[in-house]
Amino acid sequence: MQRLTRWTVWFALCALLLAAAAAALLAFTPTGQNLLAEASSRSPQELIRYLKRRLEGHNKLEAVLLPPLHAAQRHFEREPPAGPLPTLGKGQQATALKEPIPGITQELRVDSPQAIRQALLQAKAGTRIVVAPGLYPFSLKLRLGNDGRSDAPIVLSAEQPGTVWFQFAQVEGILVDRPHWTFENLDIRGVCKRHDDCEHAFHVVGRAAFITIRNNRITDFNAQIKVNGTNGDWPDHGLLAHNTLTNSGTRETMKPVVPFDLVGANHWRVQDNLVSHFAKAHGNRVSYGIFMKGASEGGRIERNLVICSPSDISRPGARVGISFGGGGTNPGVCRDGTCQAYEHRLGLAANNIVAHCNDTGLDVNQSKQIVLAHNTLINTSGVATRGTLAQARLYANLYEGVARARDGSQMTAEFNETLQHGSAFVNTDGLLLDWRRPPERVPSLKSLPDDFYRQPRAPGSLPGALSQ
Repeated sequence: MQRLTRWTVWFALCALLLAAAAAALLAFTPTGQNLLAEASSRSPQELIRYLKRRLEGHNKLEAVLLPPLHAAQRHFEREPPAGPLPTLGKGQQATALKEPIPGITQELRVDSPQAIRQALLQAKAGTRIVVAPGLYPFSLKLRLGNDGRSDAPIVLSAEQPGTVWFQFAQVEGILVDRPHWTFENLDIRGVCKRHDDCEHAFHVVGRAAFITIRNNRITDFNAQIKVNGTNGDWPDHGLLAHNTLTNSGTRETMKPVVPFDLVGANHWRVQDNLVSHFAKAHGNRVSYGIFMKGASEGGRIERNLVICSPSDISRPGARVGISFGGGGTNPGVCRDGTCQAYEHRLGLAANNIVAHCNDTGLDVNQSKQIVLAHNTLINTSGVATRGTLAQARLYANLYEGVARARDGSQMTAEFNETLQHGSAFVNTDGLLLDWRRPPERVPSLKSLPDDFYRQPRAPGSLPGALSQ
């Protein structure tokens, strides 16, 4: 078996070199002439996709080189095991979260789409809108009428998860433009015939500071949660916690596919969510699970489970787990009007598990003072920093693939470990993450006292998201 593995690796590497040489011969462009530079800065997964694109239209070369490229791709991108993967306790919980919402002084019960629409417009600070069990279809955007307060928020909720279903057949489900609102325990699905017509379940904009979106299941949107500024106002200090953000299939759209898409807002916390299945079929075919960009700052992405592709990992396109900077921002929507200083700064991604991505699990693009600590990356190409502005500190991560500083970016690395997927856990690809062979312990960061499961870390802690 060991001999077969060595032959497989040798065959895959030879295929990459052969295809690279062929691509260089067929492309008399700057890209083709600089192929060696491209290869040195890209992961094997990226290089395979690049070579396959270069071969398009060259039928004879495709016939010879695509089979070994496909073999190489199968080696570097392992297909996830069949059947549903465990959620590891992340995403929507089966029962309502125990943390109470203080400041609620009255309750308003509703049981029809029209009653829900009116309640959202009329509810005053301190009101909890409770939706009766049932299915509620909507085809027009829902709007809010009043501000909540820090001592008296407004809440829209089901009493128990799995009892209230909203169906949205509109571009935006709920336009959230008022501060101090909470949305919890809902099941929301996009039902548009064209995927372009179901953009966001929640569009959080402008004055909508201190928004909480927790314990919901949100399915079949291009960007389930979109956050951005309007008219000089920015929806800062939001919380996204214990939500399941997923899709039932590849999104047939050219629009951005990012379950959590934040542009310009500061100090958001994204915690304990399950984010999965966010492939994009058209346009650049690049999608992200979670990103923060647009000259934002102070974001914390913690204890999430991100599964880019629960199946068919090598389908067309590229899927990135967590990113500060994403693909970059149009200057016109940046918080500072340019994004020339940074896409994001002072961001933290910690104690996350990112799995089955055919691109990077963690990505930093033109973002400064970013800390990536105690994350576990399974079956991804690793970690990348990109752009001359990018600065990242990697601390005690456990990952497959490589950590690459590209395009003049800066990366410092301490106590990171390579994940041996065949021996570290009981079943790494199946996310059965009981240790078989734990790595050596490393000094803990005082700023990260707990792990993926909120278990306390000892002074000497294991690298990766799991402390024990």
